[in-house]
Amino acid sequence: MTSRQTLSPTLADIEALAQAAVERLPPLFRDHLGHVLLRVEDFPDAEVMAEMGLESEWEILGLYQGRHVGMKGDEPSGVLPDMIFLYRRPLLDEWCEGEDSLEAIVTHVLVHEVGHHFGLSDDAMEAIEAATN
Repeated sequence: MTSRQTLSPTLADIEALAQAAVERLPPLFRDHLGHVLLRVEDFPDAEVMAEMGLESEWEILGLYQGRHVGMKGDEPSGVLPDMIFLYRRPLLDEWCEGEDSLEAIVTHVLVHEVGHHFGLSDDAMEAIEAATN
């Protein structure tokens, strides 16, 4: 993204911000994300909305799907890879309504979802986020 950008950030723009945030994570965490897929979509699909009990697709900024690190080992057959989803349109809405940069919002959501991958508490996630800034 450039400072003169006049169009909404694309899926690729959000992914680039998220990848940059991953690179700022402490190596201990970054090294264990190699097999976690990062996906950026405009909105969650109907299945996610039903599973999460969401009334609107605007209610969720990101989602971790998978088994946290402490549950790894004997993987059931047919298990999908662990994935972190970021939802572009709700992220942009949050950005437009607030005072934080889009980079800060994407980083915050990404760190929170990475925390779910590691089975971390909210306090631990806040400490990791502070280290990425």
